Amino acid sequence: MNQFLPVLRVLGVVLTFFSLAFLLPLGVSWTEGDGLRDVWISSAGVALACGAALWAGLRRFKRELHPRHGIVLVSLAWVLLPLFAALPLMLALHQLGRPLSFTHAYFEAVSGLTTTGSTVLSGLDRLPVSINMWRTFLQWLGGMGILVLAVAILPLLGVGGSQLFKAEVAGPIKDNRLTPRITDTAKGLWGIYAVLSLTCMLAYWAGGMPPLDAAMHMFSTVSLGGLSSHDASFGHFDSPVLESVALVFMLVASCNFALYFMAVRKGHWRGVWRDPELRATLMALVGGGLVVAGVLWVKGVYGPLDALRLGMFHAVSVGSTTGYSTVDYLAWPVFAPIFMLLLSGVATSAGSTGCGIKMVRVLILLKQAGREMRRLVHPQAVQPVKLGQTVVDDRVIFAVMAFMLVYGVTIITLAMLLVLADVDPLTAFSAVIASVNCMGPGLGAVGPAAHYGIFTDFQLWVCTLGMVLGRLELLSFIALLTPSFWRR
Repeated sequence: MNQFLPVLRVLGVVLTFFSLAFLLPLGVSWTEGDGLRDVWISSAGVALACGAALWAGLRRFKRELHPRHGIVLVSLAWVLLPLFAALPLMLALHQLGRPLSFTHAYFEAVSGLTTTGSTVLSGLDRLPVSINMWRTFLQWLGGMGILVLAVAILPLLGVGGSQLFKAEVAGPIKDNRLTPRITDTAKGLWGIYAVLSLTCMLAYWAGGMPPLDAAMHMFSTVSLGGLSSHDASFGHFDSPVLESVALVFMLVASCNFALYFMAVRKGHWRGVWRDPELRATLMALVGGGLVVAGVLWVKGVYGPLDALRLGMFHAVSVGSTTGYSTVDYLAWPVFAPIFMLLLSGVATSAGSTGCGIKMVRVLILLKQAGREMRRLVHPQAVQPVKLGQTVVDDRVIFAVMAFMLVYGVTIITLAMLLVLADVDPLTAFSAVIASVNCMGPGLGAVGPAAHYGIFTDFQLWVCTLGMVLGRLELLSFIALLTPSFWRR
């Protein structure tokens, strides 16, 4: 196990860096006077002490990370960081006379960092603002990936970050450097993310949101997380203007940030629209919104304008894995909520802040299916699979097929565990799909008007596992369970 001591050293660096995140809710608590300053100071101190101890105690284990190290580090980080993120939730709610169990606090922290947006909490409007700020800020950190941000810092500390970057970032971007140095790539992506975030916050503020609400909803919009500071979620504002702002930024955040980075770097944006995955993502989300709006109108649920407003907002919100809601869409014709839940599995791009299967994998599978059908007619023809002008390597196609198999098995296994734990099938399957896709609200008992606090501890741990697996894109985590991974 000595070969993984460098991983623990870097984990100490990441944890030390993560301790700085507590400064934001501490500042909010200080200015708002909500009485939780000691909670944030002690939580930051615990994270800093543990991180510094790992870093200093293993400082002689300083070497470049290998691919296996990257997988272990990313998996450990997404399992252990929520422990420290959950600490202030437990301390603060205990102080407020609303004790929160470790299971519930850890679920809430994982939901935040994985940008899922599920919650076990109610009475959000009555919570101290620093708690809601922390919940939404966790989503912002997890959106681009706190480890990708760490890659920009690690070289300054004598730690190489290339394997960490490859293990953390989803989709084709991990195999294609946008710049000669991984550090510059990480800085560039986070720069785009920061500019988009600032623009979103200003747009919310200009649209009528109070400044703190604008900041918190910016955090959960650009990260496609969907946590809100209000029990009524986005419906609290009842504003078509704010819904339009959210709609635009959810669409932007659903696309590959690498495209924006390259457009800024090269000084032209025409190439962005030529990307087949971006076009497919926008067509799926906007087209899905039009389908839902059409169903609501034809079924007589709303008039044409309200059907368009509500159908488009919720289809994009759910399909992009954000999970905002303004009404309880479970009261709609059953086609609409099921369609939107299924859309959440495929509609976001690789390199976006969303989760799920990712649109690029869907396109590759469709291209491969078309090639197999053409082979029935022309078995000797050479027919490469192409995305745009790029030929897709057969190894990538096999990897996509393996991912889809694991994705399906994961959904079925976790859902059956919930059914075994006495959850009704609709709630069980929708909760697991929502967890693995990092989407948040499901159907049945965990719909948009409810929360996951109704689940038992075992049921919450099943969903927590689903969130972690979904954030790690399944294969990275499952690779840890294979004997060959641990052989030298």
